[in-house]
Amino acid sequence: MNSKWRQGLLAVPSVGVSILPKLACPACWPAYSALLASVGLGFLIQEAYLLPLTAALLGLALGAMAFRAGERHGYGPFLLGTLAAGSLLLGRFVWDSKPAIHCAVGLLVVASLWNTWPRRSRSNEEAACSDCHRAGFQRIS
Repeated sequence: MNSKWRQGLLAVPSVGVSILPKLACPACWPAYSALLASVGLGFLIQEAYLLPLTAALLGLALGAMAFRAGERHGYGPFLLGTLAAGSLLLGRFVWDSKPAIHCAVGLLVVASLWNTWPRRSRSNEEAACSDCHRAGFQRIS
C-alpha cells in the first residue's frame, strides 16, 4: 500500500466521528453532554454558541480543502464543500430542515473524500509516449 492511500485512509475516522451524532440514538446525548462537561466545554451545547462554532469548524474544513488544492484535484472539492457548508448552515439555522442537513453532510463527506483521494499517476509508458511526442516522434500502435 503506497503512502497516498494511507493518507486517504486517515480521513476515514474523522468522517465517522463527524456523522456519529446524526447516526447515534437520542439516548446518547446525555453521554455527549457529560463528556463535554467533564473537560469544561459543556457551554458549547447551548444554542447561542452552536452557530459560531459550526461556522468556525466548517471554515476550518474548507480551509483544509483549499490549502494546496492545485496539487490535488483542483478547486472542485473546495467548491462542492463550500456549497455543502452553506447548505448545512442554512438547513440547520434558517430552514430547520433535516433533509437539507443530511444532504449537506453527505455532500461535505463526498467533497472531503474527493479532496483526499490519491491522484492517479501516469504510467511509465504514458510518460515515455508524451516525451516522444514532444520530441516529434509518433506512437505506433
